[in-house]
Amino acid sequence: MREQEDTVPKTKVKAAERLGVLRTTIEKHRYLYHVLDQSEMSPEALDSLKRELVMIEEAYPDLVTPDSPSQRVAGSPLKGFKKVQHTVAQWSFNDAFTAEDMREFDARVKRFLKDAYGKAVTPSYTCELKIDGLKVVLTYEQGVLVTAATRGDGTVGEDVTANVKMIESIPLALHEKASGVFEGEVWMAKSTLERLNKEETKAGREPFANPRNLAAGTIRQLDPAVVKARTLDVFIYDVSALERELPETQKDELKFLQDLGFKVNKHFAECKTIEDVIAYWQMWQKKASKEDYWIDGVVVKVNEKKYQDKLGYTGKAPRFGIAFKFPAEQVTTVVEDIVLQVGRTGVVTPVAHLRPVRVAGSVVSRATLHNEDEIARLNVRIGDTVILQKAGDVIPDIVAVVKEMRTGKEKKFAFPEYVEDCGGPIERIPGQAAYRCVNKNSFAQKKRKFYYFVSKKGFNMDGCGPKVIDALLDAELIGNFDDLFTLTIGDVLTLPRFAQKSAENLIESIDKARTVTLGKFLTALSVEHVGEETAHDIADAFGSIEKVRKASFEDFNNVYGVGEVVAQSLALWFADEHHSAVLERLLAEVRIENPKKVKTQNQKLASKTFVLTGTLAALDRDDAKEKIRALGGEIAESVSKKTFAVVAGENPGSKLDKARALGVQILNEAEFLKILK
Repeated sequence: MREQEDTVPKTKVKAAERLGVLRTTIEKHRYLYHVLDQSEMSPEALDSLKRELVMIEEAYPDLVTPDSPSQRVAGSPLKGFKKVQHTVAQWSFNDAFTAEDMREFDARVKRFLKDAYGKAVTPSYTCELKIDGLKVVLTYEQGVLVTAATRGDGTVGEDVTANVKMIESIPLALHEKASGVFEGEVWMAKSTLERLNKEETKAGREPFANPRNLAAGTIRQLDPAVVKARTLDVFIYDVSALERELPETQKDELKFLQDLGFKVNKHFAECKTIEDVIAYWQMWQKKASKEDYWIDGVVVKVNEKKYQDKLGYTGKAPRFGIAFKFPAEQVTTVVEDIVLQVGRTGVVTPVAHLRPVRVAGSVVSRATLHNEDEIARLNVRIGDTVILQKAGDVIPDIVAVVKEMRTGKEKKFAFPEYVEDCGGPIERIPGQAAYRCVNKNSFAQKKRKFYYFVSKKGFNMDGCGPKVIDALLDAELIGNFDDLFTLTIGDVLTLPRFAQKSAENLIESIDKARTVTLGKFLTALSVEHVGEETAHDIADAFGSIEKVRKASFEDFNNVYGVGEVVAQSLALWFADEHHSAVLERLLAEVRIENPKKVKTQNQKLASKTFVLTGTLAALDRDDAKEKIRALGGEIAESVSKKTFAVVAGENPGSKLDKARALGVQILNEAEFLKILK
């Protein structure tokens, strides 16, 4: 796999150097996360560093040292609490990240059992949701809770009994007089975090970052009353010691825990094959966000206890279980280069070329750095190890540099004076962080304007993507937007890889696109500073292309949401003779649908601003926007206190977290559709 090959240095000297900074960095963040419950780096990003370390150590086994993070389970407990010696060692599971990892795990289990029994054995598996919280170890004597401890380093934890007794879902007395040790996960509901953050914001304090950190911090409060007020919860998932015979399967053990009076997560399932396990994992990737607690994967265990006993443990983890993690939304990778990309309006955007890495289920090798100021803010350099974030279908973004991993060989990036794709020099736009081509008619810009013109936000010409546009431009079959509508099947047949049927399909698609709304028409023109929402605002304000063409700077400036910069850009664009000529020819080829006038009293979403995040199942994002506009509502790309509601589909991004922090109303798809009806 290319991403793995690229991860491992080619020489032993470079491998040793990389391992040195990896070990130091991982140990620092492991201590912050596991001991102090502080997060300077997400668990997913830390996992990414650990995977890289293991890959390098596997390639160079003689570089493995006793103090390597790969040889340890966790850090030491805090000194501020009474120490508790665990009667049963607290293990960590090894991680799996892909379906192939799980098939390898299944093969290892069966291979070990065959060696142990002298014949082939087929185990079943139990799948349990991996709750992202804080592990707690509960000791009961004769059915009464006597000690509650944190995991600590696996051997010694912290006594948090007084605080745990404030958690209503933990029984102070079991349903039978059983003596034993039980393990579970303390967690905080997302809705509880939302409530607490409203209180924090109202009091002028910073909101809490996430439910996992807050749960961990709460369980270590010196005042149990604070714990009670914050309403923690727990799921119990394991019996690690019991003064009676244990159930014969993991599934039966979970039912036994329920019978004792423990709260057990109800979504566990028995799977006959590893393919069933993978299907369960895939299903919960889609469903996880709907639960009121954080889920970061699936814990998979061999179901039969007799097989678990045979499999036993390695030096740091059980052989019979594994944590099947969901695709990480944050990982670490290395910036191999920074190149400039020319956009449709001539704006020059720096793009980081990355060492390929898997994030949110797909391998990526590019991330935008936005502009010169963003590069300075991040202080990112070529050669840096960075944290890459991707949420749902959002474009990957570099969120931080892991500066402690710098070796001194990294290179700073500076914008050049000349860019080849611009056909000349670039200049910084006055009052902005962006650069643009001085020559505003460069070939690279022309291509991108055409890409945007035919895209879904513009004329939505199905089958007329960037490769087709490139071919048409290279063959000099098009030069202006109107040329697309004058193409014939014979013209298209001259292009490489086009046959009669594919040429007919392209011309048919172009013909279907001849009717377009005024908002999409204005969007497709690529007027500088005029994005999709502004274009629709202009369309609604003027009602026809004729009125837009006659509008002055003052007319544009009077439109709600249009400032002086945008108004100036619009006025200059429509006053330009070349643009006027293109418009005349274009209007002869297309039919524009003007916005439908709706009486004010029927616009129930008037003055209400919506932000969309994630993927909607019943309708795509463009359709959702149109329906909001039809009811008088507005759409914004970012969340603020003025936002009426955030509509959250599958795999929502960071906008959802910001909405929670600001106390903005959050609608799921069903609630959103109900409003539209």
